[in-house]
Amino acid sequence: MTAARQIDPPEHRYAEELEFLAAADTGPRPPGWLLTPRAVVTFVAGSGGTPVEGRVIAPKFVGDRALIERCVVTLAGERGLLLVGEPGTAKSMLSELFAAAICGTSALAVQGTAGTSEDQLRYGWNYALLLAKGPAPEALVPSPILTAMTTGAVARVEEITRCLPEVQDALVSIMSERRISVPELAGTDGAVSHAVPGFCLIATANLRDRGVSEMSAALKRRFNFEVVPPIADLDAEVALVGRQAKAAVERGGAAFAVDDAVLETLVTAFRDLRTGLSAEGWEVERPSSVMSTAEAVAVAASIGLSAAYLPGPDPLSLLPGHLLGVVRKDDPGDAARLLAYWDGALRRRAEGGARMWRQLWEHRDVLRD
Repeated sequence: MTAARQIDPPEHRYAEELEFLAAADTGPRPPGWLLTPRAVVTFVAGSGGTPVEGRVIAPKFVGDRALIERCVVTLAGERGLLLVGEPGTAKSMLSELFAAAICGTSALAVQGTAGTSEDQLRYGWNYALLLAKGPAPEALVPSPILTAMTTGAVARVEEITRCLPEVQDALVSIMSERRISVPELAGTDGAVSHAVPGFCLIATANLRDRGVSEMSAALKRRFNFEVVPPIADLDAEVALVGRQAKAAVERGGAAFAVDDAVLETLVTAFRDLRTGLSAEGWEVERPSSVMSTAEAVAVAASIGLSAAYLPGPDPLSLLPGHLLGVVRKDDPGDAARLLAYWDGALRRRAEGGARMWRQLWEHRDVLRD
């Protein structure tokens, strides 16, 4: 019996759709790919309302279709793909979707941290077998990248700029020579592992991490860089936040009952604070915290859970407290910037007669220490 999962990886969540697309598009595939490049783009960006063999494919990523097409072309050419952008712009989700569509698994991933070692990018050893038999192929523990190389799959490195430079540079020879040498196994069949067709690598990096561990020029040349921007369209972001928050609340066993007007108000506040400019063109002091779509989803889900499990307060009345929690994550001083937003753009909207903004203005005291 399969245990329940909080979140299914995309290759399981969309297994039936991936199987359908593989059968529906019989065009040419790059070596080792399960889908055609055109079908990968359709899987990620949707069919744009046009049916594929009688079926409309919904988008999984909200963004520029041309960005998706460039990424797919990069991977079809077996170039490294580096997705960069502000935190919370769905870079990791996008890399998972590409991996699921191309090779059927998104699990071959390394999470970059300051403690990530070169072994995690190349290979390690089963030390019990190493002591018992000495260096032998069966004692080798392949990294996710080595496994991807030998099986023709997609490897992923999350937060690559959080790895130390000397660890990052282990990827230079892998991406240029397409092989990993194991000196300890010299003279055996396992001394060199070569990449087979289909192997490619996707990495992600946050723009706010610039300087944590700057990538070397040699490593940068092995990647095509693609910037994943925040969602440009308000309606599209509201719809995404609503879908994701609804799914999160329903996973918790509750019904999602947050009004669309509340969601639009929430997302508008996030966009104002993220960009430093309101929709009306009024300047807004930006907090140092990242006011990302992912954070907006978390706040919407929290409001939805409160409404489901602790009914009583108007859901909109919960927004100021949650916003305060978001802006205080990086700098407690950002609370003053949020209060300035309340006394500036938000107050002007309230005075203009907008009902939702009048209600928010009435909860200004929540922001005061």
